[in-house]
Amino acid sequence: MKIATFNINGIKARLPRLKEWLAETRPSVACLQEIKTQDDGFPAEEFTELGYSAIWHGQKSFNGVAMLVDTQAGLTICEVQRGLGVNGPNDGEGEQARYLEAEVNGIRIACLYLPNGNPHPGPKFDYKLRWMEALRARMATIWAEEVPAVVLGDFNVIPEDDDVWSVKAMADDALMQPESRAAYARLLGDGWCDALRTRNPRGGVWTYWDYQAGAWQRDHGFRIDHILLSPECADRLEAAGVDKAHRGREKASDHAPVWARLKA
Repeated sequence: MKIATFNINGIKARLPRLKEWLAETRPSVACLQEIKTQDDGFPAEEFTELGYSAIWHGQKSFNGVAMLVDTQAGLTICEVQRGLGVNGPNDGEGEQARYLEAEVNGIRIACLYLPNGNPHPGPKFDYKLRWMEALRARMATIWAEEVPAVVLGDFNVIPEDDDVWSVKAMADDALMQPESRAAYARLLGDGWCDALRTRNPRGGVWTYWDYQAGAWQRDHGFRIDHILLSPECADRLEAAGVDKAHRGREKASDHAPVWARLKA
């Protein structure tokens, strides 16, 4: 089973690139972030034509997560939970569309889009940390259920110095603050395995390149899209990687897809 995460940065704007990637790489499960559409605007029929079934949790103009499963490969999806019960940083805002959890052929899969947290310090950074606390609690609940599990998505955290092209350039960003890194490290300390780090222990692998300042052309990127595996799934990890070439295509997302392949 090949499980992937892809911050698509607007599903309608990137639909041709997304369908291209699905057709070329054929992931068993594709978790999407920043779909940036309300529920009734999600283009589910486009994926049905490709042999994928979808569930989604949308929001007008911002955020939003979705999961696609390859029905041609005999996969089925059953939603377990949406949201973590954490209200946004503004009073009266309510909860943002950032979390979607489902059962796919015996594997629990959680797709997330963690808050960015900028500007730091401030209420948006405080919201990021609250959200990470709620995520850790939910992951502990999943762990206690003793089911094989994969938690993946755009974590908006650069875990280590070798996960960024320039530590100095990102030093003041919320993605690299000690509190953000410590919250991510606690997830690993709880026993979850960082699939991409496991396969690339020396770092130097990016998943995001900004549209500004020629970041893609200069390879000024960093790693913020992660796949965390429960021990049972970690034992089945066969390979993990980044479909970097898709970032260089016309009208591409600023993220590249990240994937992990598990043995049967």
